[in-house]
Amino acid sequence: MKRLRLFLRLLDIQRVLVRHGLDELITSAHLFRPLRFIFYLWPANWLRTRSSAPRGQRIREALEELGPIFVKFGQSVSTRQDLLPEDIGIELAKLQDQVPPFSGAMALQAIHNAFGQPADEVFAKFNPEAMAAASIAQVHVATLHNDLEVIVKILRPNVLKEVERDIEILYLIANLAQRYWAEGHRLRPIEVVAEYETTVLNELDLMREAANAAQLRRNFNGSSLIYVPEVYWDYCRTQVMVMEHIHGVPINDMESLRRAGTNFKKLAANGVEIFFTQVFRDNFFHADMHPGNIFVDITDPENPRYAAIDFGIVGTLDDSDRRYLAENFMAFFERDYHRVAQLHVNSGWVPADTRIDELESGFRTVCEPIFNKPLKDISFGQALLKLFQVARRFDMEVQPQLFLLQKTLVQIEGLGRELYPDLDLWETGQPVLRKWMTEQTGPKATAQRMWQDLPEVRYVVENLPGVARRLIDQVLAAEVRPQTPDQKTLFRRERRQYQVIGGAAGIVAGALLIGLDADPEWVGWFIGAMSLITLYLGRPKPPLDRHRNR
Repeated sequence: MKRLRLFLRLLDIQRVLVRHGLDELITSAHLFRPLRFIFYLWPANWLRTRSSAPRGQRIREALEELGPIFVKFGQSVSTRQDLLPEDIGIELAKLQDQVPPFSGAMALQAIHNAFGQPADEVFAKFNPEAMAAASIAQVHVATLHNDLEVIVKILRPNVLKEVERDIEILYLIANLAQRYWAEGHRLRPIEVVAEYETTVLNELDLMREAANAAQLRRNFNGSSLIYVPEVYWDYCRTQVMVMEHIHGVPINDMESLRRAGTNFKKLAANGVEIFFTQVFRDNFFHADMHPGNIFVDITDPENPRYAAIDFGIVGTLDDSDRRYLAENFMAFFERDYHRVAQLHVNSGWVPADTRIDELESGFRTVCEPIFNKPLKDISFGQALLKLFQVARRFDMEVQPQLFLLQKTLVQIEGLGRELYPDLDLWETGQPVLRKWMTEQTGPKATAQRMWQDLPEVRYVVENLPGVARRLIDQVLAAEVRPQTPDQKTLFRRERRQYQVIGGAAGIVAGALLIGLDADPEWVGWFIGAMSLITLYLGRPKPPLDRHRNR
């Protein structure tokens, strides 16, 4: 039954494409091509004429009819207006905030289901007419009983079933690709779908979105770059979320921003700085930065400030991925292609037996023509695409955990270029990146990490004198005993181990004291004493020992 349901859904997808006059997509994808005649015999096509609307409109309407996952795909693509034909770009942009809403009656019922009481009891005022609608949810304006104006976000009815159904379709296609496609092992389609499934299902839990909003608000508390609205937790449920109603100009309302005299250069640069700050400083970034989710506070047009909404999709990376990404960015723009190649191997993104010199040559071949242009004319999206094309020849595996980051970077770049075509993405992001790398690799960062591990470090420091005394006693006792050649070898090995232990303990304790802002002179004496102990533990045996051991 499940397979039949999935097969019928695939047929329905094809039917929608045919009805909207998008037959060329079927032909180019070769999807069920032998069964193509079925779609023209589909009963719905007998009763409804094929659409003759413009191409962009037909694509948008088809995505809307196919459901949330397809709408979100269109939203993501729409952020790169510079890469799309104008007619398609304009229409897909409407998916960001012009998705048809569900009825007010359904919204009122959703409120009743969530709170166990009607909307006019939960709120002092509730407007059943949607203010805006998206693929997953829609928002309404309401007023709390304390006269605060708020936004009420409500999930679409039955959206979970629709998403789960289309996720099954994606898994079906991914399994086929993994099994029969030559590139399947490298592109890891099943893992990609699993990553996407986690992202989309998380977006369907509005309590999780509320928590994301609260975290971002803390991260940028008092910031002049971006404002994150407050969440009203007493009114949040899994299917309903209530937050502060913010006011601003939509980021894509260029005419209003121009009339206000907005500083577009600063606005675009601030967007890039926000992105790099979220990724590298906070490791918590808004990963759905399409124009429908961004407003601009132009109270001071010369110093515009972003205001963000819709926190259903956020991204995080583990420490190793962040470090490798930062080092890749730095090496790439310094044209250190050997370093870029080495990082790809070290991170495991390409096989360990990959020849560094060949990978380096491949990167140089595609990157040098890019750098013949001014930095402001270099597209990060295009550069990433070319780098991936090179790495693909060396069997680079897809990294699903980087998808949200790549998507967000492309969105930010597209948005920034639209605001200020001469935006130098690297000039803006480089200071944030260098500062983060310094903070991560400097002695202060090491001391801070040790401070976090203080209980373990304290245990080491407290036991250090006793351990050092026992080690010295063992060394002295061993030196006066006759030794066989094997014992001598073992003794030398133990001496080196003691030297390493003593040196490491001295470094750990010294770094901790530096982190605690101890008196530098006292720290110097301490490290000096530890160095003398270390040297003693590892000193060569005197001639007397050799004479005794004959």
